[in-house]
Amino acid sequence: MKAVYIKEHGGVDVLEYGDLPEPNPSPVQVKIRVRACGINRLDVFTRAGVRGMRMDLTNPHILGGDVAGEVVGIGSEVKHVKLGDRVVVNPRITCGQCRYCISGAQELCVSPIGLGSTVNGGYAEYVCVPSVNTVSLPEGLSYEEAAALPTVFMPSWNMLIRRANLQPWETVLVLSASSGVGSAAIQVAKNVIGSTVIATTSSQEKADKATALGADRVIVYSKEDIKSRVKEFTNGRGVDVVVDHVGSDFWPAASASLAPGGRYGICGVTSGYTAELQMGMLFIRNQTVFGVFMGRQEELRQIVELVSRGTMRGVVDQTFPLQQASEAHKAMESLGFFGKLILTIP
Repeated sequence: MKAVYIKEHGGVDVLEYGDLPEPNPSPVQVKIRVRACGINRLDVFTRAGVRGMRMDLTNPHILGGDVAGEVVGIGSEVKHVKLGDRVVVNPRITCGQCRYCISGAQELCVSPIGLGSTVNGGYAEYVCVPSVNTVSLPEGLSYEEAAALPTVFMPSWNMLIRRANLQPWETVLVLSASSGVGSAAIQVAKNVIGSTVIATTSSQEKADKATALGADRVIVYSKEDIKSRVKEFTNGRGVDVVVDHVGSDFWPAASASLAPGGRYGICGVTSGYTAELQMGMLFIRNQTVFGVFMGRQEELRQIVELVSRGTMRGVVDQTFPLQQASEAHKAMESLGFFGKLILTIP
């Protein structure tokens, strides 16, 4: 099969396009003919071998977790997936046996596997995944849009609906609206919950796109001060929830923008891991800081259902053929896009 893989860590030049053996499904897996695969920041970290993603590359490794395609092979124990099914994949593969998986809290699994990060992923014509990690796609939902969903909508859903319990009368601050998570969080907060959404981004062009997605107010942080604008927009009160997938760069302004009783959710640290926490203010103002990493399988099914109804949509900025994966990684590192970058495999 054709695939894009790495045999060493480094820059975009280590991405190789060539032939690798086709995988065969285990008894509990399905084999998917990949039609689209989303590009994520984790792919860049894994390729470069940074942020804890250095691997033993004894064998070529295939990146890519956000896979959409059709089922072309079924393991002997698979019961509820059929040949020809159009599916999207939850890239977080859990053990199904620890106390958390058994209780339904799969996001807390003690021994998870990451599709494309710890096992071969979707930068290829074929990939094998556990059948339980697939969600059926309606005919009207394209593979490209489906591949733009899992890694950005699942943490947004988990954070806003389940963990922060955001309410329709509350206000949320979404940092970096142009990212995949940012564009997803705006839609979950506005279209699903009905909250007031304040977003941040780096340019007026991106601000206009964030407004079109549903943001009520957008702060262009290259020209405006986040803390003072949030205070202005909320009559000095601050926001009830913060969605932060950026990390240390925005922490000082965003944490200072949190209202009494506010909840600060973190699902990414692309700009840095550490920040200074004012613990006294945290307990005096009854605030909460928490983290989420992806979500639950049922949440992906609910996301697909709402996307199929038109309540939300996967935001695709640009698509690239598989053999141009290096160009897609360059685009990811340039930060000049809005939404998701997608590889397509015809």
